[in-house]
Amino acid sequence: MYESYYPGRNSKRGKEIQLEPMKKILFITLSNIGDVILTLPVLDYLISLFPQKEITVMAGPRSEELFRDNPQVDNLIIYDKHAALKDKIKLFHHLQKESFAVVVDLRNSFFGAFLNAQHKTSPFLFLSSSSKHMKDRHLDKVGSLRLEEGQEASSERKNSCLYISTEDEKYIELALREGNIVSSDKIMIISPGARSHIKRWSADRFVRLIASLIEQVGAKIVLVGDKEDMPTCEYIVSRSKYPILDLAGKTNLRQLAALIKKASCVITNDSAVLHLAGYLNAPTVAIFGPTDELKYGPWAEKSAVVKKDIFCRPCEKAQCRFLNLKCLQLVNAEDVLRATRNILAISRDVVTSGYQEDIKRILIVRTDRIGDLLLSTGVIKAVRDRYAHAYIAMMVSGFTKEIVDGNPYLDEVITYDKDDKHRSWYRSLKFSQNLKKKRFDLAIILHPTNRVHLITFLANIPRRVGYDRKLGFLLTDRLKHEKQLGEKHESEYNLDLIRYLGIEPAENRLLMPIKQESEEWAEELFKQEKINKNHKLVAIHPGASCPSKIWPNERFALVADKLVKKYAARILLVAGPRDIVLAENILRYMHHPLINLAGKTSLSQLASLLKRCDLFISNDSGPVHIASALGIPVISIFGRKQAGLGPVRWGPSGLKDRFLHKDVGCLKCLAHNCVKEFACLKAVTVDEVLKAADAVLK
Repeated sequence: MYESYYPGRNSKRGKEIQLEPMKKILFITLSNIGDVILTLPVLDYLISLFPQKEITVMAGPRSEELFRDNPQVDNLIIYDKHAALKDKIKLFHHLQKESFAVVVDLRNSFFGAFLNAQHKTSPFLFLSSSSKHMKDRHLDKVGSLRLEEGQEASSERKNSCLYISTEDEKYIELALREGNIVSSDKIMIISPGARSHIKRWSADRFVRLIASLIEQVGAKIVLVGDKEDMPTCEYIVSRSKYPILDLAGKTNLRQLAALIKKASCVITNDSAVLHLAGYLNAPTVAIFGPTDELKYGPWAEKSAVVKKDIFCRPCEKAQCRFLNLKCLQLVNAEDVLRATRNILAISRDVVTSGYQEDIKRILIVRTDRIGDLLLSTGVIKAVRDRYAHAYIAMMVSGFTKEIVDGNPYLDEVITYDKDDKHRSWYRSLKFSQNLKKKRFDLAIILHPTNRVHLITFLANIPRRVGYDRKLGFLLTDRLKHEKQLGEKHESEYNLDLIRYLGIEPAENRLLMPIKQESEEWAEELFKQEKINKNHKLVAIHPGASCPSKIWPNERFALVADKLVKKYAARILLVAGPRDIVLAENILRYMHHPLINLAGKTSLSQLASLLKRCDLFISNDSGPVHIASALGIPVISIFGRKQAGLGPVRWGPSGLKDRFLHKDVGCLKCLAHNCVKEFACLKAVTVDEVLKAADAVLK
């Protein structure tokens, strides 16, 4: 069955106006609301091209609100594609009697095929390959009509066929006022729903995003959606620590349009709200999973797509073949927040830089020690800033994984255990074949090793950037290796590789993610040890990767005793499993109690401890850089004279950090084979360490 409405500018509802045949236009649009909105530019074009002619719109029931009572539309026919055949035939005869001059059928139905008209769109039209977005493809169809002389097809919007009444605007103003939101506020509209479940981003991530938008951007949040989205919106509101205005199921399409016109930004899944924002030219951030954003992405002048280009997207399938929707799961709140902040500050051409570039999947490689990996975290952030939409993974050793596990700028952490799981060449070759399946476009190799160069080569990664040593000929791009000169910090050497790629970092800041379970563990430990906020808390780390870096145990003990005596400090003794013996030696030299955690913490737990400390005293070691990343003052003790191993390259990088290093006149450093009993280390005195500690603790 179909219904007809005649609400137009030349007639009264229920009466059909008999106009001259050449003055009638039939516009047949689609069924789903989002698809219909994508056709509105075509209707705008018809209205501007035929300003004095009668426009009849045939639309599905779901999109009725867009056209009912619209003064731009003379006649509205509600068409149910599931109606009985006899009703469809009856409708066809009705339309045939209207004698339309132009029939624009975007549904490619039998109506458009068989109705008599002087000008018609063709379902067999060959569309230009340059038109990828669906709104442009629709416009190409109407542009192909053979029109009257002097009339030219144009996609320029001259009118808006979306009618928003004064009552719609008043309804929204009242709703905002009741939600304590005024027009001067930074209104963010969030649409967490979508008609298909494979297009819906996690509700919990919307909760985290909303908290960040309120805290960092000062946004006022309004949730929107239809009745089916109400449970999701209620879930978000119930878990938010801030007030949110929930209008899900409380607006019709025209009222929603009135609301969108007031928004500073619209954040949405791939849904009808996305296309309504595009039609109204509202700044938009769109979260995409399996859908092709080139066809259905945002089309406002200021817009951004947040996506993860894993190897299988865009699949455009109704069901994920891997049953995990990883393309959506990998999008985190930080990604969407970053895109939103950019939208609020800069124009589309900057926001979407890299949007259609060939580099979509990037592998960053660093498989050596803890500190080395942490000093590479600035690279991760810079690459993410440059390739906001890319799928970025990092390949690391198993024992360093916690350094980057949870890094908000990474999509995946891949572990390569050359000393354990992948020790044999057979296992390494199998690892390279698994890596090949991920179809990376670019590998950035921060530390050269024979195995890493061979693995990335066999993984068939088209572009491999690194240093010209240790099978460096397997790389496509090689930089001269000069790190051994120690002319600058290791973190800067790392950034040189991406500068070569044309990426200029905005900052060089280390990042150590901390897990919630580690925070809870630290809080429980402090309760057990009766440590409170009034205590001066000092952590001491006596371990290192080489004997040439280890300050005498008895001196660490003496420093700890004096800090307890002078500041009533609580001392935490931390070390890895291999350095438990060093910790036990310090305990034997101590005269005051301390908390021995040697071999008892994970890297994340160590970070949770260090972030609560007032000072960290350590040899040249990985935990030094964890403390620096957390902003904790560090005193680091260095031995060895070699420039490539000295504090210029490996020293702590925080503003409050200090290092102690003495030159005792060695012509050549023999490292762990030292014949002078590590005189350089012994030259650093207890008093010098205490003086540096006083500067911090006082």
